[in-house]
Amino acid sequence: MNSTYLRIKIMTIILLSCVLCTALAQGSEIKAVGYTIQAGAFRELARAERFTEKLRGLKLEAAYFKKENGFFAVVFGNFSTWEAAAQNAKRLKGERLIDEYYVIKPRQMSHPFNNFSSASAHYKPYDAERGRLAARTAERFTGIQYKYGGNNVAEGLDCSAFVKSVYYLIGVNIPRTSQEQFNTGLEIDKNELKEGDLLFFGKGGKQISHVGMYIGDGRFIHAPRRGEPIQTTAVDDEKYVQKYVGSRRYLVKGEML
Repeated sequence: MNSTYLRIKIMTIILLSCVLCTALAQGSEIKAVGYTIQAGAFRELARAERFTEKLRGLKLEAAYFKKENGFFAVVFGNFSTWEAAAQNAKRLKGERLIDEYYVIKPRQMSHPFNNFSSASAHYKPYDAERGRLAARTAERFTGIQYKYGGNNVAEGLDCSAFVKSVYYLIGVNIPRTSQEQFNTGLEIDKNELKEGDLLFFGKGGKQISHVGMYIGDGRFIHAPRRGEPIQTTAVDDEKYVQKYVGSRRYLVKGEML
């Protein structure tokens, strides 16, 4: 084989490998959410779901949540500046998709949140402030039959979409599927679980089929299956102990070591 051709072929393989590695690294990143828009005050959950689905159909990140007054509101978007968020909100209002709205600044915490990748090995301590916020936000969904996007009934009660929405509502973007979520973040032991950490379950190996969020006191919250509401379960429940695969943490504070 011609040596020049061989060198070119090797360089091409190396280049493609680098591109692939970069893409995988980007896909595994956990990122802070930017400016978002809050709109709607729905008395009925179904209306909040339909509105959220419509926004997702426009390729916008969106999640509904239950307010303290019992109404449901929707938060959507992920914009780098206040101006960009406001411009998009005005456009959607002009299209009569939304009515009243307001722009939400990125959530500020006492400790900075930094983007990180599962490829990085060492981090500063667990972010207890964000962890508590995640757990309390998740608890507000208790009793709700969570549904993620689309009109396909089989998509009802999507466990991974539920925890993704909770993280989004506290200002953190994590991957969409439970398998991607498992492949991302900081691996921790079960006895290290703190509020906001995720527990993963499967039938064996590293194949993930279910995910829940730890909320303290030996319990986690999750969307079990279609036909059942979001609920809390004991971590030592025999059914889930048998299917437990591992846990991941996404909420760390400060700079990477």
